[in-house]
Amino acid sequence: MGKSKVTFVCQECGYESSGWLGKCPSCTGWNTFVEEVVIGKNQNQKSGRSLPSPVGLLEVSVKGEERLKTGIRELDRVLGGGIVKGSLILIGGDPGIGKSTLILQICDRIKEGNNVLYVSGEESESQVNLRAKRLGVKNRNLYVLAETDFLSIEGLIESKGFAMVIIDSIQTMNNQDIPSASGSVSQVRDITGRLMKIAKSKNMTILVVGHVTKEGSIAGPRVLEHMVDTVLYFEGERHLSYRILRAVKNRFGSTNELGIFEMREEGLTEVANPSEMMLSGRPYNVPGSVVVATLEGTRPMLIEVQGLVCETSFGMPRRMATGVDYNRMTMLIAVLEKKVGYMLHNHDAYVNVVGGLKIDDTSCDLGFVVALASSFKNMTVDPSMVFIGEMGLTGEIRGVSNIDKRILEASRIGFKKCLIPEANKKVLKGLKGIENMEIIPVGNVGSALEKIF
Repeated sequence: MGKSKVTFVCQECGYESSGWLGKCPSCTGWNTFVEEVVIGKNQNQKSGRSLPSPVGLLEVSVKGEERLKTGIRELDRVLGGGIVKGSLILIGGDPGIGKSTLILQICDRIKEGNNVLYVSGEESESQVNLRAKRLGVKNRNLYVLAETDFLSIEGLIESKGFAMVIIDSIQTMNNQDIPSASGSVSQVRDITGRLMKIAKSKNMTILVVGHVTKEGSIAGPRVLEHMVDTVLYFEGERHLSYRILRAVKNRFGSTNELGIFEMREEGLTEVANPSEMMLSGRPYNVPGSVVVATLEGTRPMLIEVQGLVCETSFGMPRRMATGVDYNRMTMLIAVLEKKVGYMLHNHDAYVNVVGGLKIDDTSCDLGFVVALASSFKNMTVDPSMVFIGEMGLTGEIRGVSNIDKRILEASRIGFKKCLIPEANKKVLKGLKGIENMEIIPVGNVGSALEKIF
């Protein structure tokens, strides 16, 4: 055993320092350094190690990508077709958002013959059983263990033949060989590395639940997200019943897909028609409310966006954006002032995406501009109209991708009119299913507003 030394580690990013620092030079976080003891390794141990032998890439035997179906279509969509065996998956989300509920429902729907181990560091076996009964979990191959000593858990996993292991949560696990508190950088990094080794060597699927900080990122060092194969985020407002599952990292599939669930008494249920869900309760003939067609991965969705413009009571107008990038909103307001002549410099402006969804798709720019203009002029927009288009700094409406999927989704829901960029007009020639849809191509924001109001 080598000598031990004391070091200070940032609990947000894992930056190490020989002394305590008030501000982390890596992540700029304040008061994040914690004293930890690092045990050095004996240099004489290196002489007894055998050198690894690399294998030629073309000589490696390739097996078919074996996936385990969860029985939850929305989850399988996000994962790219199911859980890849031998993968390590991290699930994060706010407290009470439904992470443990989703995990138990996955355990219940795993096919017979696959033993599943649920390790809980936050609840006892009886508490897990009470929640399982409420959700209707009846899988006889599901085993529960309430334990935080990771060395004991590791020995059990390696000795038994489990197809899937659940760790809820990674921040509660503790390796007694490491002299630091549970959830620290050293603990999380070491335990995650051990889990990764077990998953790859045993071809075992391991799901890890992670806590989320107040900033919305998974607690612990960023190396945790780098080590795992897939990172899933559970999003949604706690006072709303809808939940959104999004993949921010996926080595075996796309990171653009999302799954939509609804939290009910019996647990999380899949939302088969997200467009109708997002538009439920939409007000009609109200200024500032419009519908846009966005694309999340391969799934087109219709979403209501709202804008509110009112005279400011202060010298500097207030801007607020919910569900959309704040800088993007201020840019759209600037284009409205410069290219259309709407004097918004003495007006407060608010933009909201209904349903708790966060939009990064620039094809919704036209909808946001129309919502703000509608509120500013206090004029309603035709409720049967959908808006698609990205806006540039010169006020032009630029073309977007997959315009056919967006319009077909709008036609299926029952919308009759659609404003699209002129650049996408040629793509729609001969497209079936939009015979009852009036397509209105526009080239710039000025002409678009003229055709609306």
